[in-house]
Amino acid sequence: MTTETVVRLRIDGAASPGPDALRAVEAACQQAEATPGTPIVVEVSGTPHEDWLGGLDVTAVSRWERALRRLESSVAVTLAVATGECGGIALDALLVTDYRIASAEVALCVPVGPQGPWPGMAAYRLAAQAGAGPVRSAVLFGTPIPAARALTLGLLDEVHPDPEGAVPDALSRITGFGGEIKVRRQLMFNARTVGYDEALGSHLAACDRVLRPRVTR
Repeated sequence: MTTETVVRLRIDGAASPGPDALRAVEAACQQAEATPGTPIVVEVSGTPHEDWLGGLDVTAVSRWERALRRLESSVAVTLAVATGECGGIALDALLVTDYRIASAEVALCVPVGPQGPWPGMAAYRLAAQAGAGPVRSAVLFGTPIPAARALTLGLLDEVHPDPEGAVPDALSRITGFGGEIKVRRQLMFNARTVGYDEALGSHLAACDRVLRPRVTR
């Protein structure tokens, strides 16, 4: 897999979750879906300006969350490349990707305003992915999570001196599974809330899809 055969999505954390960001995410998802097997590389960096929330309402935030959910549920493998401080919509996008590469100076930052840290779904994803305890200070007080700590918590997969240069090798290791990536991703998400007995049927069905071609050959 070469970097020429991927869909590129650039998310600037200094921007608001407005129409431009929505269109970028939707376009990337549509392009990847039109060419099955094409991964999405999400480039993220930047943190919000002081007036980041100006003009926003809960409807706009809801639309942004739906766009993120589409990216998170995509049939495409998604890989994030993070540089510098990542907050706001950059942090949102990072946390919905399958594989995450960052430079050593990266810090994951929940934006802080006059009323405290932003209570968006990044707080949920941080706690769901790393556990509430390890990210308590970030979610409650906006304390940045440095790259080394994020790697330890599983919020990042690689810290690399040249994140962009690490992309081809990472893609060669994580692509090639077709639409099954979506199935495995959902099984993993379900483990947060679904008990063993309820989960068993879904896992057996996934196993059957893997075994069936072998049986019928």
